[in-house]
Amino acid sequence: MEDSLRNVPLFAGLPDEDLRDLAQAITTLQLEKGEMLFKEGDQGETAYVIESGEIEILKASQNRSVLLNVLGPGDVFGEMALLDESPRMAGARAARPTSVLAIKKTTFDNLLDHSSSAARSMFDTVVARLRLTEGLLRQSERMSQLGTLTAGVAHELNNPAAAVKRGADQLADSVESYGKSQRAVAGLALSVKQSNSLSDLLAEVQLTSASIIDIDPLDRSDLEYEIQNWLEDRNVEDAWQIGPDLVSAGITRQKLDSLDQTFGPESAPVVAVLISRSASVCGLLAEIGQAAGQISNIVGSLKTYSFLDQAPVQTIVVSEGVESSLLMLRGKLKLGIQVHREYAEGVPSIQAYGSELNQVWTNLIDNAVDAMDGYGELTIRIYNSVTDVIVEIEDNGPGIPEAIQHRIFDSFFTTKEPGKGTGLGLDITYNIVVHKHRGNITVLSEPGRTCFQVTLPIESDLAGQT
Repeated sequence: MEDSLRNVPLFAGLPDEDLRDLAQAITTLQLEKGEMLFKEGDQGETAYVIESGEIEILKASQNRSVLLNVLGPGDVFGEMALLDESPRMAGARAARPTSVLAIKKTTFDNLLDHSSSAARSMFDTVVARLRLTEGLLRQSERMSQLGTLTAGVAHELNNPAAAVKRGADQLADSVESYGKSQRAVAGLALSVKQSNSLSDLLAEVQLTSASIIDIDPLDRSDLEYEIQNWLEDRNVEDAWQIGPDLVSAGITRQKLDSLDQTFGPESAPVVAVLISRSASVCGLLAEIGQAAGQISNIVGSLKTYSFLDQAPVQTIVVSEGVESSLLMLRGKLKLGIQVHREYAEGVPSIQAYGSELNQVWTNLIDNAVDAMDGYGELTIRIYNSVTDVIVEIEDNGPGIPEAIQHRIFDSFFTTKEPGKGTGLGLDITYNIVVHKHRGNITVLSEPGRTCFQVTLPIESDLAGQT
């Protein structure tokens, strides 16, 4: 045992007597392939040294496991939970049959207190491990967030895209019916005055069909019944289908009666059918146009969110970035979140790294939604002082315990259960706001209210910083 320990860098500088005492305090554990030594979130009271075999270090992230590292003989692991007395930030699993040496906390603490070489070796190990872990998790966090945003955008595009397809399919039949009605009206040999009246009616229908007529459902039903009776009295086929289109076009029973006076009793029904077909075509075109407009707005917001084809530093309007982030997260927000906007007028633009600042708003809003478990009120305030633009993102969730508020911006620290967070979202947010934009971020939290305040300088020379 002593010879094996001497080959471990952590113990290499120990005197023979200390090494013998350590060997007596260490226990050996045998692990089968795939066996978990400890899980993420477990309380740590033991550090380990691999005697033989391999150990995989795994971190849960967004319902999947991220392989952080593979350790071999002589490697020390599990020490972080002992050093800062925190739960395990990752799990450990045997990659093949493995033998590990278990060192209890009291023995581990005594080793670091009495051996400068062991303390130095542990310091080097911890620093290297933190750098490796943070790099891997940052990449995993970005990919996870990208996947979430992509799914959200795809979901938002699905509805208007389906509306365009549905409208296009229906438009083919409506255009055919409209053509038949036009030919039927052409056979009426209308006078110039009647033709002009018909043109005015069709123009009015086109304008009306492009907007939504707000009619009480009961009143609409009565109007459709009256118009259907008018059409059936004149032997119009499919009166039940034509009536609703006429109501949507703003046609009333009085207007239909006026058709008798303008075009005559025999021609009025033919004209009424043409108006109905025209209203149907115009309504479908308006629906397709609105859906296509929604797609265009979503794509435009996505471009704004990512600041495609722009320099890293831009002059931005903060509220536009916040709105783009809200749109990206609309799939989560619309389940049960009420969003209140309190935007002051005249808030000046600022110089910023647009896409990274949007990542800040996304992280804070996403955390607020998770804190409220998808149901609650989200309040966003944007205003300015003489020197700064200030953004406040507030939720009415359970709050952050006062005892841990000072740690929420630390790397790998998270209040979420294992697998729900990597502990890097607020760390990334802090670095973007404070280090990248020379601003500040603070939190005020109590039960029923948590408010993150981001302060960004109005005047800055980000483009000139290195």
